[in-house]
Parts: sequence; structure tokens; C-alpha cells
Amino acid sequence: MGTRDGNANTGQSAGEHEAIASRFVQARKHGQSLPDFPGTIPPDLVSAYAIQDLAIAQWPDEVVGWKVGYIAADRRDISGDDRLLGPVFSRALWPATPELRFPVYVGGFGAVEAEYVLRLEADAPADKLDWSADEADAFPATLHTGVEIASSPLATINELGPRVVVSDFGNHNGLILGTEIPGWHAIPETELTCRTLIDGIEVGSGGATFLPGGLRAAFAFALARSARRGRPLKKGDLIASGNATGIHDIRVGQTAAIRFAGHGEITCTAIAAS
Repeated sequence: MGTRDGNANTGQSAGEHEAIASRFVQARKHGQSLPDFPGTIPPDLVSAYAIQDLAIAQWPDEVVGWKVGYIAADRRDISGDDRLLGPVFSRALWPATPELRFPVYVGGFGAVEAEYVLRLEADAPADKLDWSADEADAFPATLHTGVEIASSPLATINELGPRVVVSDFGNHNGLILGTEIPGWHAIPETELTCRTLIDGIEVGSGGATFLPGGLRAAFAFALARSARRGRPLKKGDLIASGNATGIHDIRVGQTAAIRFAGHGEITCTAIAAS
């Protein structure tokens, strides 16, 4: 689907965008790493989302949701976006089960992120392009625990910045969905806390308030940006709201345990993408 942001004069051709998207898709399909960004880094997020849209069209799976990532103030572009989106695909959405294994790209980037995940209970209006946190809070959705697998064939993806992250599916490679948190609207975000351990060692702690602006700000961004891209959110879509304890590097063979206070634990082990 197209974007409603307009077409910027980026100096990059559609053919260049297609080539970048294809190179990322082929690397992901074959479990390969990439030594460098496969082309010229897009000059803005509009161009990066154009590349992402082309890659989504090439990927043999259905989008069932979106991950949200935060953009630091010094890394934002003219759009002013403080967050970014990457697609969650149906075959890379897993229910939390004992001894679950997830793929990361050997030679690329691999990390786990504790997540609070929203599931929409209605279609969002396609013509509503701006959302406040309060409006997002009023939109029908359930809340779940979860873990995002952040992995890319490109090891330097986060160092190269948001335009590169957006270009490669938002540095996303899977979402583990945990238990529902009932009555979440009535729970103060200060009480939604969690910890992440890797091989038994705590590497981060936080919760919903670790997200700049909180859960509802992340949800509002996902609703607005999706509509502006011409991809309004639908009933059943999942929104992983952002890392709640940090971004924690993980290697093949290591096990992560994410403990959500009062809402269970998700344990998972990294294997090589193939």
C-alpha cells in the first residue's frame, strides 16, 4: 500500500529502493549476514518506509502487527517522528511456550527486548491521521506481555541509525506473545514492571514507564503513523510498544528470561537463522 506522507525529492530512484529492499529480503531468506548497508542510506524516513514497503511486498508472509522503536532526539529527521515502525509477520509470531527457540542472524545483529503488546479490538479509522495518548487509551485494545526478537543481517544497523533500521523491517525478526494483562487500563503504569535476564544474569530492569511517554504514547504513534502510511491498523493487529528494559544483545545458544511482575515469565533461547 502507498504512503500518504507525500513523495519527497530524495535523490534516490525507485529502482535503488527496490534493490536495497531485495538485498535485505534475500539475506533474511537465506540466513545470511551483510557486511554493509546494501546501497545508499536513504536520506529521510519517507524514503526508508518506501524501502520497507517494497520489502514487505517481497516477503512471503502476512503482516499481523508492528513493532515500535524509539528515536533519540538527536537522530530524528525533518518529519519529527520520535518513533519508528517495523512489521510483525504471522510466521514470526509465536505464543510463549517452555523451551521456545527463536532465530538471530549469525554475523548480524541479535537482541531481545521485553515488550508490552497491545492487540486491537476494532479497526482504527483510516482517515484519522493524528492521535493523542488519551485518544489511544480510549481505543479498544487488550494488553499482553511479550518479547521482541530484534535481529538483522546487518550488524551495524542500530549504529547507522533510524533510516537504516526502518529500511530493514525495523530491525525486527519475531514477536513472542505472552499472557494477557487483564484490566490494564486501571493499572498504573508504574506497577507494570519487568526484568530481563540472559543466562541467569540480570541485564536490565524497567517497565511501562521505561517507554518515553509510556504505553499510550507508543500506541498513539503506531495508530497515526500507520494511517499516514496508508496502512491503518485493523482489528487483531498487534503493537509491540517498545523495549521496556533496554535492548539486550544475545548470541546463539544463550537463553533469555523476561519476568513480568505479577504476570509471569517468558523464557526463550537463540538459535541461528537459516
